Amino acid sequence: MPTAVTSGPFTALKDSALFTPLKIGKIGLEHRIVQAPLTRMRAVKDASGVHVPGDLLVEYYSQRATKGGLQLTEATDISRVASGYPGVPGVFTDSQLAGWKRVTDAVHGKGGSIICQLWYTGRASSSAMRGGLQPLSSSGIPMQGNYLDGTPCADDPPRPATVEEIHDLTKTWATAAKAAVEKAGFDGVEIHGANGYLLDQFLHDNVNVRDDEYGGNVEKRCRFPLEVIQAVCDAIGSDRVGIRLSPYNYFQDTKDSNPNEHWAYLCTTIAQLPESQRPAYVHMIEPRFDEVLTEEQKLAALAQYTSTNGETTETAPVQKVVNSLTPFRKILQGAGIQFIAAGGFDRDTAAQKVEEGTADAIVMGRYFISNPDLVERLKMGYPLNKYDRATFYGGNEVGYIDYPFYDGQK
Repeated sequence: MPTAVTSGPFTALKDSALFTPLKIGKIGLEHRIVQAPLTRMRAVKDASGVHVPGDLLVEYYSQRATKGGLQLTEATDISRVASGYPGVPGVFTDSQLAGWKRVTDAVHGKGGSIICQLWYTGRASSSAMRGGLQPLSSSGIPMQGNYLDGTPCADDPPRPATVEEIHDLTKTWATAAKAAVEKAGFDGVEIHGANGYLLDQFLHDNVNVRDDEYGGNVEKRCRFPLEVIQAVCDAIGSDRVGIRLSPYNYFQDTKDSNPNEHWAYLCTTIAQLPESQRPAYVHMIEPRFDEVLTEEQKLAALAQYTSTNGETTETAPVQKVVNSLTPFRKILQGAGIQFIAAGGFDRDTAAQKVEEGTADAIVMGRYFISNPDLVERLKMGYPLNKYDRATFYGGNEVGYIDYPFYDGQK
């Protein structure tokens, strides 16, 4: 694992807006640098489809905890068949909840707060990974390529979830949230409604081609995610709930025809929910970020069919088309909903985003992987460890808990 650091000197950010207090629901923060929800696949297998947070996870989250800081966990299964991914923890067994309680105790012991991100992957994982159960989605449209286990997606397509199954999954999300807070000791939960997973498969109109109350126009496509928000808020209190959204997502073959207008509708509807069912925050991913395309490629691709007013602009010059999270932030801000932004931020751009008022907090991922003391490094202007993509997923302590803390000598 590389231990080299980037060259300096760097500006200390201790006097920037990143290091000012913020209240998100029940959570009081002393700084605004949030650890991203990062799938790391290092939970211990307890039984088929059941992976438990073990010593590695306790150490990993504890290393990165800070007084008055906030961490978002890796995506966590709400049921045995929520993902089928190897090494991904859940909150649906007593053993998993006990494992997570060790994690939350460690984070709380350092004065930090931690929120559990809850997911269901839908068409993003195969039948074989779910014990033979066919994946559910909004429609029967498979992704391109292969699943994680190598199965061609076209050979194992999803089936449209029935209305009854949608209602059952909504209840499962609420049950998982309640267990996460009451039994595992989390400070709240984040509903995963982004990155091409199940709820996102209902939001994006290139995937959701249903013709019932959960598909068709934007109001119907938003119904399932909104019902999950309300159910989870009812279960644990709205001041403990957030949701992650990715309007400009291309990952896992989601590509909405009109993200500016459609997610503006979603945000407006969220903002209009009763206070008792209105989430404390919304966490969104910047349009520039993509798992495959460069920032320039992604923005150019979006500009081919979107504009700030959501109209088709096939001939509009790229430089005149701006896709931004700011309109969504303004809609939510009016309802007192905090706005957290993610997507390729570094020490030069994170503080600026908060200072200009276009986000309340900044989520960072890759640099949190390679810098267990990232917050202190940014605060004091210390150099950063480089990250190693080859060790992001699966494995043991290498690339997970063995990155060095800054010792002042490098």
